[in-house]
Amino acid sequence: MVELVPSILSADFSKLALEVEAAERGGGSVIHIDIMDGHFVPNLTMGPPVVKSLRKVTSLPLDCHLMIENPDDFIAEFADAGANWISVHYEACRHLHRTLELISQHGMEPAVVINPATLAGLLVDILPMVHHVLVMSVNPGFGGQKFIGFSLDKIRRLAELRAELDLNFRIEVDGGVAHDTIASVVEAGADLLVAGSAVFASGHPEKEARVLLSLAREAERRRPGQKLHSARAAAI
Repeated sequence: MVELVPSILSADFSKLALEVEAAERGGGSVIHIDIMDGHFVPNLTMGPPVVKSLRKVTSLPLDCHLMIENPDDFIAEFADAGANWISVHYEACRHLHRTLELISQHGMEPAVVINPATLAGLLVDILPMVHHVLVMSVNPGFGGQKFIGFSLDKIRRLAELRAELDLNFRIEVDGGVAHDTIASVVEAGADLLVAGSAVFASGHPEKEARVLLSLAREAERRRPGQKLHSARAAAI
């Protein structure tokens, strides 16, 4: 079943606990936390102290997306802070297999992220290791960007690989997921839908989360069984 994953990057930090609680009431079932270092991406955000604070106010899984260089140096800190899922960028990890093992060793679910220009097929060897694959449907670093259309082909390709390899990793999508894009993302095969501005920007996160989840569930009912798609998708 598809899940809505509210991203606190777009929340009002003066009342973060209330924002998270409202998004949860609206149907959000995982909380997405974007960690940026100002080096791997051109922005600087939060770190383990925010994760630790959120752990006190919600029992939902905390999905920490590390957009940072040298992620191995921070895995233990995020584990201690209460993170449940850790996703690292293919593009940032010199030894990706080792990094994913390190996440697992610290009791968290490991995941890998790919930027818009990275081919999904590059992940084949590590797919058995991951809880989910996060497809960036914008260039990472800032919220509120426009959805990149060819990301749908990456989602389809990952769904194909999951079926072909008889695996059960989940497919997460982050970037531009909103009222006008969420249905196509779900129909392409995504399971975890990260939404930031679409949930929080209006100031009514409970209402917006409920609407987005309803649209996603409606699209899920229309989703056909996974099958081989176009030759173009297979090449991505």
